[in-house]
Amino acid sequence: MSIVTLLPFIVLIGAMFLMTRSAKKKQQAAAQMRNEMQAGTGVRTIGGMYATVKEIHEETVLLEVAPGVHAIYAKNAIGAVLADEEYNRILDGADPIHGDEQPVVPDDASSLTAASADEAGDKGDKIDLGKTEAKAAEPAVDEAAADKAKDTKAAEDTKDTVKADADTVKDEKKSGDDEAK
Repeated sequence: MSIVTLLPFIVLIGAMFLMTRSAKKKQQAAAQMRNEMQAGTGVRTIGGMYATVKEIHEETVLLEVAPGVHAIYAKNAIGAVLADEEYNRILDGADPIHGDEQPVVPDDASSLTAASADEAGDKGDKIDLGKTEAKAAEPAVDEAAADKAKDTKAAEDTKDTVKADADTVKDEKKSGDDEAK
């Protein structure tokens, strides 16, 4: 066999070797991370739950998922061991970008509309949504004429329904007479 025919097989075997090698490195790093866990460390499970390590055994870990709530997990279920700062930031919901600044939350909705009322100026409490211009642009329609048009349409619909019912009765009568013969 020539080298050209063996080249695809060699490339395939090389790619498989590289993939298994990187997977083994990842597994070893994860195992080392789990072995370096200590009691009091914050962790994230593979399910996404944050907890504090209380006890470490051969194959299991006792986690405190809430104050006074303990659960036993397999060591393999630990997805990441977190630094204390990161774990506290996640639990407290603190934003590292803004530091100690807390968002201002109003007690009621009146403070949310105060700025818009000041901008409105002389209009006071009314908000213009542009509907007054739309009314002026519409042609004036007589309400009585509109009601009459609705009544006429309803009457036509009723006539059509009655005619359809009458046609159905005739068809049924004809089919009954044909069956009798």
